[in-house]
Amino acid sequence: MGVQEALRLLAGSFVLLSLALGYFVHPGWYLFTAFVGLNLVQSAFTRSCPAMWVLRRLGVRDDVRR
Repeated sequence: MGVQEALRLLAGSFVLLSLALGYFVHPGWYLFTAFVGLNLVQSAFTRSCPAMWVLRRLGVRDDVRR
């Protein structure tokens, strides 16, 4: 799994988790969902995302040979 795939997995997991927490725990968690969405929009324009830096530091490779 490369950085792009790991980023999609991470973002999707955060969205689903924050939606569940917003529904079952407290509606304030929906703000986290909005934060993830805004970060995805920002990364589309800048081609930079803080989560990609973290994933690279954790050892996820940029290019994966298929």
